[in-house]
Amino acid sequence: MQGVVTKSTGSWYKVRTKEGKTFECRIKGKFRIKGIKSTNPVAVGDLVNFEIEPNKNTGIINAIHDRKNYIIRKSVNLSKQTHVIAANIDIAFLLITLENPRTYTAFIDRFLATAEAYHIRAVLLFNKIDSYDDDLLFEKDYLKQLYEKIGYTCIDISAIEGTNIEAVKKLMKDKTTLFAGHSGVGKSTLINAIEPNLNIKTKPISEAHKQGAHTTTFAEMYPLHFGGFIIDTPGIKGFGIVDFSQEETGDYFPEIFALKEKCKFNNCRHVNEPDCAVKKAVENGEVSESRYYNYLQLLENESSPYR
Repeated sequence: MQGVVTKSTGSWYKVRTKEGKTFECRIKGKFRIKGIKSTNPVAVGDLVNFEIEPNKNTGIINAIHDRKNYIIRKSVNLSKQTHVIAANIDIAFLLITLENPRTYTAFIDRFLATAEAYHIRAVLLFNKIDSYDDDLLFEKDYLKQLYEKIGYTCIDISAIEGTNIEAVKKLMKDKTTLFAGHSGVGKSTLINAIEPNLNIKTKPISEAHKQGAHTTTFAEMYPLHFGGFIIDTPGIKGFGIVDFSQEETGDYFPEIFALKEKCKFNNCRHVNEPDCAVKKAVENGEVSESRYYNYLQLLENESSPYR
């Protein structure tokens, strides 16, 4: 039989067949996917083959199909540990909030670089706009213009008030999509606004945060009534980058990649080299200083996500 992994708890996997039936499955023996060393050999979104165990309603996964892409992170505490968040994704939505909690540009840029590296379209959702004062709205507009200039789709939303939910649903229709972000940015609340019947748990809404805190423990995929699937993910504190060489890191920043041919040297890293088009663009304000700084941090393999 064949199906898609919709939930992974580390030892058991929920697999959904094309007909909509679900089976609890486990892995027989040790699975290792070629070229990927991670804490989870099977991830949500994986297409797998499995067989039903005799006299049971459980299955054994015996094959994993090739992934068209996946999004992976490295623990910022355990540098050798990597984790595949999900596989076979059409769009990765990153939820961003400017307070309660604050999403820093270093985290945003690490996420975007990872999505670029694994050929996944990324969309930025600026949530909780209903709770922002004028200063935060100004900062939000600045960040939105910054990322739209690079070419990313950015949408202002309020999961609680339903602002621009239809615009998000339009992008999600008939696709496999993922919501990611820090704990408390409103991922579960947004999913409930999009698909109320799922009734995903959130912690009680506090007067201070004006938002239910995220309570997801494991990544899980849900079918959408208007077509497609959504993958809800646990809140991510840090986003360590996996396997980026210094030579290719700039390729995952679209505005830097667009300028590399204008540099004097083919292997320019845009740090101290003479006649560097990227450094000139930063000085002229054509490339964001924050993006360039975060690029330099990736070059140094700096693991802190809170800059």
